[in-house]
Amino acid sequence: ADRVFNTPLCEQGIIGFGIGAAVAGTTAIAEIQFADYIFPAYDQIVNEAAKYRYRSQNLFNCGKLTIRSPWGAVGHGALYHSQSPESQFMHTPGLKVVIPRSAIEAKGLLLSCIKDDNPCIFFEPKILYRSAKEDVPIKEYTIPLSKAQIIQEGSDVTLVSWGTQVHVLREVAQMAAKENISCELID
Repeated sequence: ADRVFNTPLCEQGIIGFGIGAAVAGTTAIAEIQFADYIFPAYDQIVNEAAKYRYRSQNLFNCGKLTIRSPWGAVGHGALYHSQSPESQFMHTPGLKVVIPRSAIEAKGLLLSCIKDDNPCIFFEPKILYRSAKEDVPIKEYTIPLSKAQIIQEGSDVTLVSWGTQVHVLREVAQMAAKENISCELID
């Protein structure tokens, strides 16, 4: 219980503290209440956490930093509770952005983020919080980061998505199959 604590509701402070804890050698997991509120911490994430290793010529890093945040729309929440800001971070060297498509993936990918030597943002699809119906294994397991998964082989067109939108594209692929269009689906 000494390692879990509340912080002031100040996103740049939460991430700054997480960076400091990771630099000091601890495994830091910082939570931003909603992905929509991550923008005040953008500078800390992109210019400090992601580039810490590069600025020190690999002498120092804050690789044991994982940032968790609920992400995406769920049918309510409007402007400040439905955004998907992953594109703002995806092209940042030194930062990994991870979005699971299922509860089983969520566990394996989150554990991979926590163990990774790079800072990671783990966006949690809010729609999975109450709709995921899977038997998640109790044992510890990880899923490799930075590796796409081919969900379905196909030869006519390739569909690429991430997070829960993979399920939408699976339906699209089924519709296309009725028109004799073979779709490859990649998460």
